[in-house]
Amino acid sequence: MNRQWFFALVTMALFFGGCTMAPEYTRPEAPVPTDWPKDSAYPNSPPPDGAPTAADLRWQEFFTDPKLQGMIETALHNNRDLRLAALNVEKARSLYGVQRAELLPAVYATGMGSKQRGSADLTAPGQPRTTELYNINLGIASWEIDFFGRLRSLEEQAMQEYLATEQARRGAQIALVSEVARVYLTMAADREILNLARSTLQTQQGVYDLILRQYEVELANEMDLRRAQTQVDAARGDVARYTQWVAQDHNALNLLAGSPLPEDLLPSDLADVSPPKDISPGLSSESLLWRPDIMAAEHQLKGAYAYIGAARAAFFPRIGLTTAVGTASDELSGLFASDSGTWSFAPQIAMPIFDSRTWAANRVSKAVQKIALTQYEKTIQTAFREVADVLAVRGTIDQQVAAQQSVVNSTQTIYDLSLKRYTNGIDSYLSVLDAQRSLYGAQQALISLQLVKLSNEVRLYAVLGGGGE
Repeated sequence: MNRQWFFALVTMALFFGGCTMAPEYTRPEAPVPTDWPKDSAYPNSPPPDGAPTAADLRWQEFFTDPKLQGMIETALHNNRDLRLAALNVEKARSLYGVQRAELLPAVYATGMGSKQRGSADLTAPGQPRTTELYNINLGIASWEIDFFGRLRSLEEQAMQEYLATEQARRGAQIALVSEVARVYLTMAADREILNLARSTLQTQQGVYDLILRQYEVELANEMDLRRAQTQVDAARGDVARYTQWVAQDHNALNLLAGSPLPEDLLPSDLADVSPPKDISPGLSSESLLWRPDIMAAEHQLKGAYAYIGAARAAFFPRIGLTTAVGTASDELSGLFASDSGTWSFAPQIAMPIFDSRTWAANRVSKAVQKIALTQYEKTIQTAFREVADVLAVRGTIDQQVAAQQSVVNSTQTIYDLSLKRYTNGIDSYLSVLDAQRSLYGAQQALISLQLVKLSNEVRLYAVLGGGGE
């Protein structure tokens, strides 16, 4: 009879095993517009026809610069932050395996043997004086039959935690790829500005030497000489400052790559960098739903739903089962035979009457679900804002670069004319000084805008979820 009850409970456990008391999950509507902002998405420079989306391009295809590709590859292998993210995934996977094991019974086996030799006076004639006894037990220790889905809900919650951690790893990879590219471009721009500062120093030194010779023959006054000296000193200070910036960029790249980078992987200037491929943000904002941070937030939301199911199931009885099959004989054969073995069956039912912790856990689970929902919606809104900001830059940056290039051309002409007028004795050195300052600032601003343009393309690729593979 005990065996019949055992198999009946096992059958019921298998039948109800897929049932949970968690609420049915439906993906919430995204709290953002379906279309991208009209005033920021390509008002002046639409993407080329047939441009791929970020999801269509692996990072090896998006970044076309060979040096940058090698640097990213090195970082993906050696970066410690990404390695920690991968280890967190392994940890979450193991925890999920532990929780999943709760659904299965814990089978144990014990065995013992004894050998006794009796006294000759106490042993009947013809009977052996030595007796051997072997005892083996096989059973299930405290198996909770998941009738109401409590364990199944906890397993689902653990699985969603694991999936969220995996998406966090993808997000860490995207952040690493984009950061390596950003610092790489920054170093290229800083080196170009450093070259500009060195060229300016050389030019200013030449002007100073000219004025010094004129001063020595009393063709120039001391004020012009000191003004020229200040320009040389300022240019020398800029060279030192930008040399420091380039060194710091190199240090940042070494940290991101996880190892010292060879010189042949470093950029010389922005003109030496191959621009990334053009991409499209997609037809609607629904493409954001595949971003790792949004997917991670959704997994957290699903886990909160599962937590509600576990909290609800705590109000219902827990049915545990302990069984054992054993034998005691002088031979191991017929271990599980009905005439040689023993069977024990001990069902346990725990009926909750009132438990304040259970009621509190139920309230907490609902609060956790609302928190997860709010975080999910906020993550979508933040992602939408990030893409919209990048598109706003993309729609206007070409005009800014063109306008700044025109400023550089004009200030270069003004400087050349001012210097010529000064050397011919028509104008004072003050006009040359003003023209040189304007030209130097305009050239720096142009390099900065060119950096913004390239970095914005990298940023667009990242905020659209590209680079995570």
